[in-house]
Parts: sequence; structure tokens; C-alpha cells
Amino acid sequence: MPKNEQPQEGSSKPFNPLSKAHLARSVADALLAAAVHPLPPQVRFTGSGVYAIYYIGSLPIYQALLARNSSSKTPAPIYVGKAIPSGGRKGGMDFESAIGNSLLNRLSEHADSIAKASNLRASDFQCRYLVVDDIWIPLAESMLIDRFRPLWNLELDGFGNHDPGSGRHQQKRSPWDVIHPGREWAEKLQPCARSSGEIESRIAEFFQALDGR
Repeated sequence: MPKNEQPQEGSSKPFNPLSKAHLARSVADALLAAAVHPLPPQVRFTGSGVYAIYYIGSLPIYQALLARNSSSKTPAPIYVGKAIPSGGRKGGMDFESAIGNSLLNRLSEHADSIAKASNLRASDFQCRYLVVDDIWIPLAESMLIDRFRPLWNLELDGFGNHDPGSGRHQQKRSPWDVIHPGREWAEKLQPCARSSGEIESRIAEFFQALDGR
């Protein structure tokens, strides 16, 4: 806008506290204010929701992430995800109801993947989680991914994959399973299209691009 030009009266967009962006941000902020737990959490709880997983180890491949987090008041997770309720709502108007253990189960699945990886240690991971009414879960996950650009969501994908099942191993091994081998079912998949060296180079480029944002 030119220096002498003033915004016209009524041109500002009115603040809407119930916009999708503000609602998603409120859920994301609530997650970031939640307590930090080991992965998986040692306390049992019910419900579905969103979560963030943090890496605090010392693998050289993640030094850029560790360096960024050491100087940040809000450390970036290496992965964020969601767990939606299985079977949906039970009906009625109880919008605060927690259904099943989908969130705890999902975090436990991730802990199992990490335990099976030959070069990862469970003690090098922590998590935050938040039980959320299911209508807000996808919105909050999208907000967190956009805000933090987690490596395991955007570049080193495959961490959240499941065993495709017997007779369905024609798909390619994920970059995550190349860098962190150990999941038995992943070893049965076809070779990844990229070598470990190519994947590591792309990880370095990923963090360089983040520094330039």
C-alpha cells in the first residue's frame, strides 16, 4: 500500500472467533500446553484426539531439528497425528463423550514401531496428546502440520503406515523404513525408489528450506 494511502473505512475483515482457523488454533494451542509424557504414555486414558511426538536423541541425521529446538520456546515435533474414534458416535447429544482408546492405542503403535527400528531408542522420544471431540480432530492436525512442518509427516514419510496384509506387499518400502529398518512387515515390501543417501540428502534440503521460511 502506498505511504499516503489510508485503508478505507469498513475495509478490514471482521474478526470471527468461530472461524476454522481460530478454532483449529485453539485446539493446537491446548495440545502444546499439555504435559509432556514418555512414548507411550504410562497412564491409561480413553478418547480420541491429536498428538505430537518429539525426538530428543542424538542421531546425526536429526541434528538440524535438535539445533532448531534448542533455541526455540516451542520445540517442533518430529511427527504429529490424529486418532479418530472407532465406530463413530453412539448417538445422542453428548458431544463431550470419549469413545474407546483410539488415541492411547495409536501412541502405543508408534512406540512399537520405534522399538522395532534398529537405530532408534524409545527413551529418545516424548509426546503430548489431547483428547478432542472428533469433529475438531482433522482440523487441528492440519493446523499443527502447517505450523511445524514435521519431518516425519512431510519428507521422511511412512512412520504411520500399517502392515498392508498378507499378499499385499507389492507396494514400495517407505523412506522412513529405509532410514529406520526393523519393522518385519516393511522388510517384505518392494525396495524404495530412493536410496538411503538420496533420502538423507533430501532431509538436509528439507531443513535448509525451513531455515529460509
